[in-house]
Amino acid sequence: MRIGVLGAGQLGRMLALAGYPLAKSFVFYDMSGNPSAGIGNVISDPEGTQLKEFLSQVDRVTYEFEHLPVDVAEQLAREKTVHPSPRALQVCQNREAEKTLFGELGIPTPQWKIADSAESLKAAAESLGCPVVAKSNTEGYDGKGQAVLKTPEDAEAAWASIGHPRLMVEKFVDFSREVSMIAVRAEDGQLAFYPMAENIHHEGILRYSIAPAPRLSPRIQEEAERYIKSLLNELEYVGVLTLELFETADGLVANEMAPRVHNSGHWTIEGAMTSQFENHIRAISGHPLGSTEPRGLSCMINIIGEHGDVERLLELPYAHMHLYGKGERAGRKLGHVNVLADSYDELVWRASNCVQFLPGSPEFSSSLNENDTQ
Repeated sequence: MRIGVLGAGQLGRMLALAGYPLAKSFVFYDMSGNPSAGIGNVISDPEGTQLKEFLSQVDRVTYEFEHLPVDVAEQLAREKTVHPSPRALQVCQNREAEKTLFGELGIPTPQWKIADSAESLKAAAESLGCPVVAKSNTEGYDGKGQAVLKTPEDAEAAWASIGHPRLMVEKFVDFSREVSMIAVRAEDGQLAFYPMAENIHHEGILRYSIAPAPRLSPRIQEEAERYIKSLLNELEYVGVLTLELFETADGLVANEMAPRVHNSGHWTIEGAMTSQFENHIRAISGHPLGSTEPRGLSCMINIIGEHGDVERLLELPYAHMHLYGKGERAGRKLGHVNVLADSYDELVWRASNCVQFLPGSPEFSSSLNENDTQ
């Protein structure tokens, strides 16, 4: 089967690496003019004039990045099978539509309002109660297109800094940690769920994911599975879906979803019986899903901005290196390291050993640093 991937970055690269053992071939369609997958056949088409050529080379289409023109996905879907569907893409591109869908399905969210001017942003902050976070209603990822308002008087500056005509304004959530649920749905409706991961961000960018999340209660795992199952079925979704959540004293609160394989699921490459990438390929190809059981305890460490001491990292027998073939640039995801262990104490020690060779990495700090994590 020939699989077409909209986008040509590291997620597409890892999808291909998972698909080659299943005898899949890949064609990447890049509209950025700066493809970085470094693998497979890449059609670079910033002007959008080569869609027919792309379609002639593929049997099915998927995507690695949700910020793609929905009309392009819809155009492709008229001629080829596209998974996930353009509807999922459309919902995930619009925070208002996403939050509305969450509400319709009974998935808790932060209190929110929409603002379309500095004045309405101030009114929303006053109504919700500060602090609030204002986000561009469309576009924006990894903390981009956002501003925190500590008082309503911050509205004018926040509006100017975001520079978007419509904002999602959310009340801050009092959470203990950030977690994510990754699940996959096959064409026949078969479902599989990975254990939830705890995610540690720094300056809006994911730095570490630990899975299964420490102190993960069956109740919380089941709650997350229930929420993501309702999304998968409502959207008649095929492929991997990610739901980012806040864990609070009262349960889970949904932040956002991503209609694709996800950075917080990179641990599954070595850490699960079947990686998120292979399961996505299985799902969109019509194959049975693979086991999502963990192989042990895992930590994923993102390599951001500069590669660090790659040779020293490669000397560590427990460090599994994944480099994306990108040039160094501040804030850019260049690769990741996966670490496995049999206990959380051992995982902390191994992950901390890796971090020392990655300049600029924040201190490894999570609920793993607390006592009784074994």
